[in-house]
Amino acid sequence: MFALALFVVILLVFAAGAVGYYILAIDLPGIAALKDYRPSIASCVYDDNNELIDEFFLEDRKIIKIDEVPKIVHHAFIAAEDSRFYQHQGFDMQSISRALFKNFEAGHIVQGASTITQQVAKMMYLSPEKKYMRKVREAILAYKIDKYLTKDEILNLYLNQIYLGHGTYGIESASLGYFGKSAKSLTLPEAAMLAGLPKAPSTYSPFLHYDKAKQRQIYVLTRMVEDAYISPSEMKRAAETPMKLRPVKPKDKVAAYFIESVRRYVQEKYGADVLYKEGLSIYTTLNLSAQKYAREAIEQGLTELEDREKYEHGLVQGALYCMDVKTGAIRAMVGGRDFNKSEFNRATQSRRQPGSAFKPLIYTAAFDKGMNPSTRFVDSPVVFEDVSKEDGLWKPKNFDEKFLGPITMRTALVQSRNVVTIKILQEIGIDYAASYAMNMGITSPISRNLSLALGTSGITLQEMVRAYGVLANEGKKVTPYFIKKIVDRTGNVFEETKVQSEQVIDPRIAFMTTYIMQDVVESGTGRRVKSIGRPVAGKTGTTNDVRDAWFIGFTPSTITGIWVGFDQEISLGKKEVGGRAAAPMWLYFMEKYLSNTPVEAFPIPEGIVFVKVDSKTGVPVKEAGKGTIYECFLESAQPGEKTDDIADDKEELFR
Repeated sequence: MFALALFVVILLVFAAGAVGYYILAIDLPGIAALKDYRPSIASCVYDDNNELIDEFFLEDRKIIKIDEVPKIVHHAFIAAEDSRFYQHQGFDMQSISRALFKNFEAGHIVQGASTITQQVAKMMYLSPEKKYMRKVREAILAYKIDKYLTKDEILNLYLNQIYLGHGTYGIESASLGYFGKSAKSLTLPEAAMLAGLPKAPSTYSPFLHYDKAKQRQIYVLTRMVEDAYISPSEMKRAAETPMKLRPVKPKDKVAAYFIESVRRYVQEKYGADVLYKEGLSIYTTLNLSAQKYAREAIEQGLTELEDREKYEHGLVQGALYCMDVKTGAIRAMVGGRDFNKSEFNRATQSRRQPGSAFKPLIYTAAFDKGMNPSTRFVDSPVVFEDVSKEDGLWKPKNFDEKFLGPITMRTALVQSRNVVTIKILQEIGIDYAASYAMNMGITSPISRNLSLALGTSGITLQEMVRAYGVLANEGKKVTPYFIKKIVDRTGNVFEETKVQSEQVIDPRIAFMTTYIMQDVVESGTGRRVKSIGRPVAGKTGTTNDVRDAWFIGFTPSTITGIWVGFDQEISLGKKEVGGRAAAPMWLYFMEKYLSNTPVEAFPIPEGIVFVKVDSKTGVPVKEAGKGTIYECFLESAQPGEKTDDIADDKEELFR
């Protein structure tokens, strides 16, 4: 009878255990997905030379394969966290028994007994709450994981998933964060210090509490000796080795406005989960050297401006936008003085009046309608009805408040004459000019009145650079772009940008305006940048009350635009025109950016001829002399017959 009773008791105990296991295990998550481990991974942003410039993440994690991590790292973590890792089946009854005794003795939970496998189960599937029932579920799940995965696969999950302080997840991210190098290169003392972090990352942070971190490191090294992973002499050398920690300082966001443009684009197109969790590789067009030069140029120029004017009403703002002429690739972008204080991107989001910087678009439209650089207009006072004015009249003036009488279109553009530009606009028609500007890349709404000639419509710096790019690119309009390619963690290409180029105006017409704009730099309002010592075409821009100052200039391969002003749209100061406030920043930037590039001449398209003319009247002359220049004309619309007053050797003109 006793034997039967004992058998029944044992049977009931096993039955109860089986039922309990079933109840606890029935709603545990499946573990099949662990074979296809896809943790949240940081998306990385690279410049045009594939150098890492920034990251987007919820958890700063970088995946590294277990066989790429030195064995000494494996041993350090195993010794510190789970010395019987290779002996137990996911949970360790010896550790559990010891922890139960300690907790019973204390009257509450003071010690855990989690193996590495249990920690994986908790990190991947369970909550971190300290309850016995959760520990039982954790042990059951760990047992299942141990049966499903190899020890190396479990260790791989652990080393890539574990939180190691200061926002770093996984051994690779932590190694970079603490020591500035990959986990592939970790030494014994470094491995021991990292292995001491999981217990309490903040408490044992070498950045925050170096002495405690050092004590914890020695504890790990001692455990490694006890488990025969290292010798006592190796421990001694490791403990005495000075730790070379990476300097703790905020990451310098060298391209904050550019990076924010990338972030917004990717998030809007693919969603936040993909951006922050799926480990995208985002290859951009940014040239890191150019970006550094751009920031330095803006800061230098704004500092000089403030030193001159001694403003009392806030930080003057500046913006820079640099684009490759042929492709539209954005090489540098500065959207303001300090991204941390204002994320508003003044290069792409701010619509400001371009002032005289808009004039080249009017002149190009006029050339396309049959005019030429020698066409003359009378620079004289004009009056228009305007009900918005107090006296009902609009009396536009030139910046110097003088009138020059009959002058050529070349002179009018080089000297930025307002009244002549208004007369040109009258001649070609407002709607025609507005449509022409839109065709060149202006997308902001344009005022349909004569003030269009003076650049009174708000336009972004990006739009102005794109429109000028048509002149630089022989009449072809390119679409600006900042992302070359986006690749996911498996190597799948999400998207790859193809250059979009469209011939929107006659290359000969584009050259006419470019040819005159070179003279703007040589002898006109943009002569402050002449010292760059290479062919450059450009134009200044200044608005009423000097609230906005612009300079946009280009070589055959690179175009850069500068804007300067206050966000409050108040005056920069009477003398702070485009040539004084903005042009120097362009020069500071382009001098450095182009310093190691060959000097280029603007290509002369077929169908352009050069004729000796009087510079004041634009009339062809037979003999070259003082006051004569070579002017460009369409071959089909040249002044007079083709005689020896036409330059046949075009190359001679640009030597």
